[in-house]
Amino acid sequence: MAASKEAYGKLWCELLSSDKYRDAENYKENTSAHHLSILSPCSYSPCQNGGTCIPIYKYTSYQCLCEPGFMGEFCEKAITSCKELYDFNRFNVSELVTLRLDSKSVTILCHMGDFGCGNGGWTPVMKIDGKKSTFHYNSPYWSNKIEYKLPGGESGFDSQETKLSSYWNTSFSKICLVMKIGQHLGFTVINKQADSLYSLIADGQYRAISLGRETWKNLIGSDASLQLNCNREGFNTADVNPIDVFHSEARIGIVANQENDCKSCDSRIGFGTGGYFDDAVTCGNVAKIEGDNGDRHTPAMGYILVQ
Repeated sequence: MAASKEAYGKLWCELLSSDKYRDAENYKENTSAHHLSILSPCSYSPCQNGGTCIPIYKYTSYQCLCEPGFMGEFCEKAITSCKELYDFNRFNVSELVTLRLDSKSVTILCHMGDFGCGNGGWTPVMKIDGKKSTFHYNSPYWSNKIEYKLPGGESGFDSQETKLSSYWNTSFSKICLVMKIGQHLGFTVINKQADSLYSLIADGQYRAISLGRETWKNLIGSDASLQLNCNREGFNTADVNPIDVFHSEARIGIVANQENDCKSCDSRIGFGTGGYFDDAVTCGNVAKIEGDNGDRHTPAMGYILVQ
């Protein structure tokens, strides 16, 4: 209600259709009148992080409309992963969302539901074009905290490369690996708990996993080829005592050899790769010298997501 004294000393009152809490965007204060209302549940500003309080007078209650990147009854929780958002809302529709990473708002495409790696919310981390050198094994992007082409994080399994701050900010218990060759999409999941992908890769230390040769080959499809020996798989697969520095290596993947050691591997399947025989393929499959399915030089688009 608004009330004011007219020029002749008479009071006038006007019943307003709303108040500053229910219609904050259209509220305009009238300095010549006094505004009176019943005590609002929003009077104590319960909504945090810039959230808007909407009073529900009928029940002496309120609802907080959160700013992008926040959730919770009071907008008190920053959304730092797609898994958190999925666990909160339980919806299976992939959509653009705002995450709070490094205290900044980052727009990404959250992959929701089972698209090939299992149910839940999956946070994108990197997209690698195997024909480009951006994410070669020796690229500094694997050891630094520098983003690359953020718009690539707003789209799905396309040809845009990206590295998001989720690389060093997002903890997980699962890694989804996807390779795309033509129209073929291959998926596999690594069950691995870590504070971030950066914590597994940046120091260059080898960390073993055991998916098996066939699991890696399934990422490529029926044309995949690997030599039969070594089969060193995991993170940072380069051998610490190689015969020379030119043999196959992968930041995430498997390397193999025709000899019964890992010092001169000539074949690989993985992400962030490099080395002999085809140093230009940075994601996909390279095989030479007695590969179990012949020689291969197969670049792929690679996608890394975590949950």
